[in-house]
Amino acid sequence: MGKYLRRKIIIYLLTFFFAVTIDWIIPRFMPGDPIRTLLSRAAMRTESMELLYNYYNKVFSLDLPLWKQYLNFWGSLFRGDLGTSVYLFPSPVFDVIKKAVPYDILLLVPAILLSWIAGNKFGAFAARKKKLDNTILPIWYVLTATPYMWLGILLAWFFGVVLGIFPISGAYSFSMRPSFSWEFIWDYLKHWILPFGSLFIVQFGGWAIGMRNMIIYELESEYSRYMEAMGAPAKLIRKYAFRNAVLPQITGLALQLGVIVAGALATEVVFSYPGIGYLLLQGILNGDYFLIQGCFLFIILGVLLANFFIDIIYVIVDPRVRRGMSGETA
Repeated sequence: MGKYLRRKIIIYLLTFFFAVTIDWIIPRFMPGDPIRTLLSRAAMRTESMELLYNYYNKVFSLDLPLWKQYLNFWGSLFRGDLGTSVYLFPSPVFDVIKKAVPYDILLLVPAILLSWIAGNKFGAFAARKKKLDNTILPIWYVLTATPYMWLGILLAWFFGVVLGIFPISGAYSFSMRPSFSWEFIWDYLKHWILPFGSLFIVQFGGWAIGMRNMIIYELESEYSRYMEAMGAPAKLIRKYAFRNAVLPQITGLALQLGVIVAGALATEVVFSYPGIGYLLLQGILNGDYFLIQGCFLFIILGVLLANFFIDIIYVIVDPRVRRGMSGETA
C-alpha cells in the first residue's frame, strides 16, 4: 500500500507541476493588456495614463522578463500568495476565490454524488425491467447528449421565465445578505435548484446508461449462468453482477470529473452563479492574468484531489488491485 501511494503521489505531483505551468503560460498568450483594461475604467489624460501604466506594471511585476515572472509565480505560490486581482483591484486573488469556493462545493458535490448513486441504481433496475428500458431510458440518451449550457438555458427559460417558479440568476436575491437564517437558506435553495438540475440530469443519464449496459453484460457472463445452473437465488446473482459492474463506474467517475468541472463552468455562466466558473469568465473578459491563474489552480487541485481519493477507493473496493499491490496473481 505504501509503495502504491508513493507512486501515485509522485505521478500527481508531476501532473500538478505541468498543469500549473500551462495554467501560467495560457493567460500570457491571450490578446489584450490587463493594466490598460484596468486604467480604461478611469477617464484621464494620456500623460497620466502612461505614468500609471508604468507604475502598475511594476506593482504587478509585469515589467520583468517572463522567466523571472515564472520563478516569482512559483515562489509566491509556495507562500500561499496568488497575487492581486486586476479586475477586482486591490482584492487579493486568494480572498476572491475563497468567497466563491463554498458555492462551487455546495453545487458540485451533491450533483456529482447524487447523480452517480441515483444513476447507477436506476441503470441496474432498468436492466431488469424491459418496459422501463424501452420507454424511459431512450429519453436519457437524448438528455445525456445535451450540452450543459443548452440544458441550463432551457431550464431557465421554462421554469424561470415561462412558469416563474425559480430565479434564473445569482446564488441569492440582491435584497438579502448571506446568513444562517431560514429565510436566506430557502432563498438560496430556490436559486440553487436550476444549476443543480442541469448538472444532475446530464450526469444521471450517463451513469444510468453505463450501469444498464454493464449489468446486462454481467448477467449474461459465464459465472452468472453457472450460479443460475447451481440454483443460486436471482437476488444473489444480481448482487454479484452489481458489484462487478460498479467497478468500471468508479473509474468512469474519475475520468468524468474533468468533464463535470467544465460543465459546472458553463452552468455558472448561464445562471450567473458566483462560483469559480463565473469568476473565470470575468477574469478572461478583463484579461486578469492573476484571477485566471488562481481559478484554474483551484480547478486543477480539485480534479487531482478527487482523482486521488477515487484511486484510494478503488484499492478498497477492488480485490484485484489489492492482489496486484501485494504481488499476488489471480
